[in-house]
Amino acid sequence: MRARFLSQTVSALAIVSLAAGCTVGPNFRAPAAPTEQSGYGDDGGGKAALGQGPELRWWTAFGSDQLDGLVDRAILSNHSLEASRATLASARQRIAAVRGRSLPQVDANARTEQELINLAAFGFTSSPQFPIDNPELALYTVGGGVSYDLDLFGKNRRSLEQARADFEARQRETEAAHLTIAGRVVMQVFAIAAANDRIAAQNELLADRERTVNLTRKRERAGVGTQVEILSAEAELVNDRAGTPALEQQLAEGRAMLAVLLGISPAELGPTDFHLSQFALPAAVPVALPSALVHQRPDILESEAKLHSATAAIGVATANMYPDINLGVTGSFQSSTLGGLVDTNSRAYDLFAQLTAPIFHGGTLTAQKRGAEADARAAVATYEQTVIEAFGQVSGLLSALQTDSRALDIQRNAVDVAGRSRQLSRRSFEVGNSGVLTVLEANRSWQQARLTLVDVQARQYTNVARLYVATAGGWMLPEQKHVASAVGSGVKQP
Repeated sequence: MRARFLSQTVSALAIVSLAAGCTVGPNFRAPAAPTEQSGYGDDGGGKAALGQGPELRWWTAFGSDQLDGLVDRAILSNHSLEASRATLASARQRIAAVRGRSLPQVDANARTEQELINLAAFGFTSSPQFPIDNPELALYTVGGGVSYDLDLFGKNRRSLEQARADFEARQRETEAAHLTIAGRVVMQVFAIAAANDRIAAQNELLADRERTVNLTRKRERAGVGTQVEILSAEAELVNDRAGTPALEQQLAEGRAMLAVLLGISPAELGPTDFHLSQFALPAAVPVALPSALVHQRPDILESEAKLHSATAAIGVATANMYPDINLGVTGSFQSSTLGGLVDTNSRAYDLFAQLTAPIFHGGTLTAQKRGAEADARAAVATYEQTVIEAFGQVSGLLSALQTDSRALDIQRNAVDVAGRSRQLSRRSFEVGNSGVLTVLEANRSWQQARLTLVDVQARQYTNVARLYVATAGGWMLPEQKHVASAVGSGVKQP
């Protein structure tokens, strides 16, 4: 009778609690997407359309199978990415762990005891006429129980919401890591290509210097040249040779860094005979990008997820300040012998409803709630700063690309002029109309123009890659849209 009454009471309490249950704390609302355009200039180029985000294999736009293979290899083998994927897997398991708290908790237990009972504690005394020995006995217990947290004020629900937001933040962080590694590989390949081009230009200059030295020696033997001209030409040759080791060191450092990105040693890297002429560039670069494209950057989405997590944490801290109700039942079999455990007379049970309400915790709960609110304000500020920095970075890159285009035209013209001057000065020297110093000066101007052109070209390739990274690989001009299907999707994130 009493068991039925208790059962009815618990059932009624559960129904009332569930009906009155609520989720305390603020509900998260995603920040409004930026509305401004990120652009530079008013005409020229074109306005980009949305691409496919970080899953777009943007590096294939440079038209190099070798580059594509290196990026894919880095994504599969880079140790930093492996650590990022493991962190993401940990966050996924935390969701499962938190979700499990909202389900009934079932436990089993077994216990054995050896007990010496003190009869004197119960008023029994021993005397010579009536000696009493304290009995010693064994007790075996087998049982289990089920408990359920009604989550009256949504603590478990807010915890699950927070865990999911944390997982999304880790997922965005992993996407950002993939995007960053791909960008670093591409830019490192361009740096190696530029180093190879500088070495090629240097070798071409050295060959020209040697021809000049040989020519001055022939002139001197023919009686129309001087020893001073020979020494001047030889000095220029020696000076230019002295610059070759520094260029070779740049190439070696670039190879070492590329190997690090691939997760291998430089000895395993293989040949890296890249040249900038091997890579393609977009026919045009955008002068404006829609704000929604910048908003798809993983770092912005990560900041948004962290803001969501911080908002849910306020709900968890708030729920801790309210009562908590647990329902449960336990059952067991107890006997002084193992065989007695199967006897129905040895069974026992406990049906309970437990209410826990915080009364005084020394201000801890209030401080935790205020701390969570402060963390949320910090997350808002961080999100806003991340958005501002993203727009600033993209705007600066768009400006840089426009500058690169103009600088490249100017430098190509400078190389053309320096090359013609070099040819004319050499012809003039060969027929005896000018001295060797004119040839040497023309060669020096041509060399500087060639090296500067390599630097401008490398900067242009690098800035295009940086723009792809800054927009999560998602921009394309209208004439590029037909390429999207050929590009395909990238490595799926875990």
